[in-house]
Amino acid sequence: MKAMHALMLAALCSGFAHAQQVIDPAHASWFTPPPLPAVKAAWLAGSEAGAAPYLLRVRLAAGGRIPPHTHPDSRYTTVLSGTLYVGFGDAMDETRAVAVPAGAVYEAPAGVRHWVWAKDGDVEYQESGVSPTATHFPH
Repeated sequence: MKAMHALMLAALCSGFAHAQQVIDPAHASWFTPPPLPAVKAAWLAGSEAGAAPYLLRVRLAAGGRIPPHTHPDSRYTTVLSGTLYVGFGDAMDETRAVAVPAGAVYEAPAGVRHWVWAKDGDVEYQESGVSPTATHFPH
């Protein structure tokens, strides 16, 4: 039994050795995608390329919208501040938008068309998944 506790403690401590990096969004390289002036984003961990987990921080200005799009991977979005409105489908239908408040998470499955809207004010959220990833807008 003591040996098992020692192994568990060693495993736990080795996890702490990897958790010593602090990522401060204030020092990240923020960018605005050309077709989306209401968006500011920064890769906090990982990137679109490779095959690794990533974190993408996004700031969507009040009233800002990201039109229907897809990703090749499933994305999990955690709303950090504000209320993000999300909808699924080929067109932005405001009557079908679902409010995602701060602290809540929604999933955009791989290949499923969805859109977001900062209806009530500025929104900050973080997306996570496993790359390679991309954002595809229909033509």
